[in-house]
Amino acid sequence: MGCRFCNTSVFKEKIGRCKTCMWQLTILSLISWPLWFSFYYEQPLVVESIALLFFCVSFSGLLLLHLLVWAYRHFILGERELK
Repeated sequence: MGCRFCNTSVFKEKIGRCKTCMWQLTILSLISWPLWFSFYYEQPLVVESIALLFFCVSFSGLLLLHLLVWAYRHFILGERELK
């Protein structure tokens, strides 16, 4: 699944190309943020709140990284196929 630009790392081969990962991260972000806001927004220093917030930020951050790399490859490099 590697391309001519990134044949050295599995991470570089998948980031921005893995449609399954992008959908999973989108769904996890859409589930976790409302859960945090509804249950732990008023108690941000509780251990459960910090753990859920960590997961929310991780899911959203990885999704943002996927989308940024996809946009770079799609618009700058001209790769049109998303596998």
